[in-house]
Amino acid sequence: MINEILSRREREKLWQRQEMLNAAINLFSEKGYQNVSMQEIAEKSEFAIGTLYKFFQNKEHLYKDIILEHSGHFHDKIMRALDESGDEVEKLRNFVRTKGELFRNDLQLIRLYLIENRGLSYNFKANLDEEVRKGYCDNLDQIAAIFKSGIKKGRFKKIAEPYYLAASLDNIVNTFLFLWLENPERHPYPKNPDTILNIIFKGLITP
Repeated sequence: MINEILSRREREKLWQRQEMLNAAINLFSEKGYQNVSMQEIAEKSEFAIGTLYKFFQNKEHLYKDIILEHSGHFHDKIMRALDESGDEVEKLRNFVRTKGELFRNDLQLIRLYLIENRGLSYNFKANLDEEVRKGYCDNLDQIAAIFKSGIKKGRFKKIAEPYYLAASLDNIVNTFLFLWLENPERHPYPKNPDTILNIIFKGLITP
């Protein structure tokens, strides 16, 4: 629908920009952020260096656009998963499933953000992290609302405040994902979301 509204020239510019971003992602993930120059990105994307600078002020801002666009997509998908039909338990299952799929399908970007962003200046990285965190906080608020609804309906016991439950669940999911990232064969991400959810739902101490 958007492409129908945009002019041919605007569509061409969007295509050029995306080609440059794709080239940068490939180079950053292959060689590391610090070891890639704007000249290399221009050559990889088959555009003149001057054209690259028309779209991006410098390498930091190119990197920022990559991370913000992908994190925006990531958080939108999470929000849609949390809004899907079903009771509170099913919504949490959707979250565990969707976050796992997004993380594993966007592994190139995940590695880049977790490992290679140390090459960014302190102030720039702080600003970037702050913008990425906005979407994360929205997701966490939505998960907390699901726990709050479940507690109100008597579906869940109130063992902690809903926001703490949301943060705990998200961190448990992250732990499983980081273990998978480190050693996929030894620590495969669970196909059944209840494997993760039961850590909260069933607890550890026997009656």
